[in-house]
Amino acid sequence: MPTCHVLEYRSGTTRMHGLLARPDGLTEVRPGILVVHEWWGRTNYPDRRATMLAELGYVAMAVDMYGEGRQAKDVAEAGKYYSALMGDIDTVHSRILAAYEILRAQPEVDPRRIVCLGYCMGGTVTLELARSGAELAGFVSFHGALTTSRPAGPGQIRGAVLVLHGAADPMIGADQIAGFREEMTRAGADWQFHEFGGAMHGFTRWDANMPEVGIKYDAVADRRAWALLQLFLTECFSVQG
Repeated sequence: MPTCHVLEYRSGTTRMHGLLARPDGLTEVRPGILVVHEWWGRTNYPDRRATMLAELGYVAMAVDMYGEGRQAKDVAEAGKYYSALMGDIDTVHSRILAAYEILRAQPEVDPRRIVCLGYCMGGTVTLELARSGAELAGFVSFHGALTTSRPAGPGQIRGAVLVLHGAADPMIGADQIAGFREEMTRAGADWQFHEFGGAMHGFTRWDANMPEVGIKYDAVADRRAWALLQLFLTECFSVQG
């Protein structure tokens, strides 16, 4: 079983509480992975995903984007936290970069081989990190929004990009997808976009069950997305190694 502990770090004056998961008995440096949470905050879900990645042999950190370990207790509070954070892209950048710096500073992490991935809001954060020019090996979005106020310029995206999207997601329209494809092409990025037929928003979250608003877990899409992620990680880390 992986070894896990809470890792406190700072972004400016804000204290952040991440969960660091690493393979038990680790004796050599390993690639690192940032796991960025949904609008609920750093709950058991991103923590479990980080643990699953540690079970694959990586050192993974479930980051805290809200600070102080805040978790939304309901949809209204989640919306409040989300709007406050995502309405300030400079803060988004500073907080995810703070997580990146603390992960790459861990003695068991190879600083040349780090990938960031995220779910829903976390996928959007991940893509913003890619657009900022951060020099990571790769960036992965699971059912995240694709629009941005700061599109990437030519040569700005330094690592490979993987987007995993539910074809029946009502929150990510065809215009978003088309705009994202055009942006990535103009930027000259190494990018992939995979759609899963019939999958709604939040298709990887095991307890998602609100089909009336287009949010529902899809076991088949989740399994296929996880397999594509593993292939992507192997490729990214092999290239960087």
